[in-house]
Amino acid sequence: MSNIIATGFNTASADGELGSLERDLRRLQSIGVETVELALSSLDLIAGGRIIKERANRLRTLLQTFSFRYTVHGLVSSNFMDPATHRYQVDAAKALVEICDSINARVLVQHAGFLRADQVAERASADERQREALSELGEHAKGYGVRIAFENIFTTEPGQYRQTPAEVAATVKAVNHPNVVALIDFSHAYLESTYRGLDFRDQLRAMAPVAGHLHVHDSFGRPFEFYKGHFPQEYTALGIGDLHMPLGWGDIPFDEIFAELDFLPETILMMEINSRYRSEQPDCLQRAHELIDLNRGR
Repeated sequence: MSNIIATGFNTASADGELGSLERDLRRLQSIGVETVELALSSLDLIAGGRIIKERANRLRTLLQTFSFRYTVHGLVSSNFMDPATHRYQVDAAKALVEICDSINARVLVQHAGFLRADQVAERASADERQREALSELGEHAKGYGVRIAFENIFTTEPGQYRQTPAEVAATVKAVNHPNVVALIDFSHAYLESTYRGLDFRDQLRAMAPVAGHLHVHDSFGRPFEFYKGHFPQEYTALGIGDLHMPLGWGDIPFDEIFAELDFLPETILMMEINSRYRSEQPDCLQRAHELIDLNRGR
């Protein structure tokens, strides 16, 4: 039996307004998608940690016209390790929890933090600062019935301090809160494993027991290094970076992974396929259901 209960795609506003979000939701509805992850930081819903009620109400009214199951992606720039913005980050995340509840979204994605190479003096307290923020956010989320999904990221510049996927799992275990789970982003784990010389599959095995949300998209696990492409498609041509490609375009062994790993109950398989691959989304949706079936048959 699989603990994966649903699959779908992420979406966002293209211009900061609800109209473009609505158009993409209607498109996703037309191809049979049932679950959608909303990048709500693409909309102005929060100012200085406070909810802009009129806009939040308009969002809720729009979303109620669809029958989707919703999850929410928090700030892409979220970083609980950063001492300068730490309090602002927590306040914004708490506001997002409340918006989640208002739209009946029961998962909020929170990125794992990092420090720049020049923040050496902050490293000793970075992990603890992140754990404390997650604990505070988890307790806030508990009151709203929202699950915080803590996502592994990958190194984006030399000297940056980030946790490995296994360390992200250890953080979730240390926080030990029922409303805080790990989120496995398979491409991120692949990239970080390549960059650090880690065993990719072992890193996934470390995360799976505490993982309650999945981000699925394909890549080759090749870090950026210093390559600069002109068009986005040039990164795809070389197979470099976090490509967010359709399933099967890269070389992540999804069949083997889903045939092996077990995840927490109520896990959602969310595909983060780049928006320029809309024509490939129906095939990806079918592929995701095949992976869920494979996981169910372990």
